[in-house]
Amino acid sequence: MRLHLTDDDVAFRDEMRTFFTTKVPQDIRDTLAARRELSKDQMVTSMQTLNAAGLAVPGWPVEWGGQDWSPLRRHIWSVEMQLACVPPPLAFNAGMIGPVIAAFGSQEMKERFLPATANLDIWWSQGFSEPDAGSDLASLRTTAVRDGEEYVVNGQKTWTTLGQYGDWIFTLVRTDPEVKKQAGISMLLIDMTSPGVTVRPIELIDGGHEVNEVFFEEVRVPAENLVGEENKGWDYAKFLLGNERVGVAPVGTIKRLVAAAKDRAKTAGPGGSSLLDDPLTAARIAELENELLALELTALRVVAHSAEGKPHPASSVLKLRGSELQQAATSLFVDLGGPLSLASGAGDDSDVPDWIRVAGPKYLNLRKATIYGGSNEVQRQIIAGSILGLR
Repeated sequence: MRLHLTDDDVAFRDEMRTFFTTKVPQDIRDTLAARRELSKDQMVTSMQTLNAAGLAVPGWPVEWGGQDWSPLRRHIWSVEMQLACVPPPLAFNAGMIGPVIAAFGSQEMKERFLPATANLDIWWSQGFSEPDAGSDLASLRTTAVRDGEEYVVNGQKTWTTLGQYGDWIFTLVRTDPEVKKQAGISMLLIDMTSPGVTVRPIELIDGGHEVNEVFFEEVRVPAENLVGEENKGWDYAKFLLGNERVGVAPVGTIKRLVAAAKDRAKTAGPGGSSLLDDPLTAARIAELENELLALELTALRVVAHSAEGKPHPASSVLKLRGSELQQAATSLFVDLGGPLSLASGAGDDSDVPDWIRVAGPKYLNLRKATIYGGSNEVQRQIIAGSILGLR
């Protein structure tokens, strides 16, 4: 089964493909293609390049830099960007707090934050999860007490991805402890340079520094930094998480990974022989390619049913299978590299090929895909109830 595009959509796809492969700096694309971590400067440069061309925040309202594209064109934009090894716009800015401010912020807040957010002049961090409030986010304990024209914030957030780069953090806080827990939550925008804000790194299993703990000790936040209404933060959080789960199945990225693994397999056997001649390896790659085709068709089904802005239950299938296929692709790299995949600490002067040195860390890092954007266990419950009708 193949996707047939109209002539206009083909022209749009070609336009995106040309832009991504010619306008985004080659060193950035090469870093992503090598599966290496991008620097902060590279991520900022990439997003600013997209924003200058009007391609950073297509899902936003047009007046704030968005594009009035069909869901299909947004899908094409995303896939072509991934295939070209272009970093996606920073999710915290483009897919999370930006749409929330555009939908619920005051006009003053929109003017203050949205242009800088689209251009990554402000790097946003996400302050949602806490040590005892992850999947049960409504149990959060970070408090914000009104004191005149300010809130005084105390508490702790955890798993704050790339918080070491953050300028501001959009934060869920408890403003009314006397009501039902979801009803007493607000959303504040907090300057991370404020006195009392401390960021501490969490070292991950792959040895990297990607996530952090953030502590708030008597942090004073201007009341004008409240998003929308007090105690309505849970509604804004659900809106934000709905945006976060858009694009949770990076079809283009997985396609590129599987193609790269297939190419590596050509010389990964003993003495540089091809593992594609091994029936088990060949069958494994073929199964991945078939599963990927099914994922892509499911993504198109979701796109086709999102025209009215209503979430399609199949988006949970995308999250579930998308995370599983990302993990399967990284597992394939580890197996192709064999025991040398343990050599993640080898230096550049090592005889171990670079793609093998990154195989282990990438495999370990992608274990997180099972959890973010809604855990796979939760997605299975949604699928059982909303798609299969099981109660």
